[in-house]
Amino acid sequence: MNEKRELTQALNLKNLLDYQEGSVVSRTLIDKKVGTVTLFSFDEGEGLSEHTAPFDALVYIIEGESEIKISNKSHVLLKGQIILMPAHEPHALKALKRFKMMLIMIKE
Repeated sequence: MNEKRELTQALNLKNLLDYQEGSVVSRTLIDKKVGTVTLFSFDEGEGLSEHTAPFDALVYIIEGESEIKISNKSHVLLKGQIILMPAHEPHALKALKRFKMMLIMIKE
């Protein structure tokens, strides 16, 4: 089944992406001019170093536990929680426990 067709069915987000030991894994679900939707899985202790993005991004924690720093303020997020990472604000992510998240980036 092709990926676009697969996404027209009801799916469980946590089953769309596996963990890999010592790694960060991503899977893009939607990639349009106006924005993207990407799933990520982070093994415990893995993360993304501090960076900025030119667009707002909404993070939704599917499972696990993450520390997300935005402009040097730390936030611990658990399953079912969301946070906005504003455009041009420095942010970083770290897996306190293995976690999966959905990143929704709005470009326009």
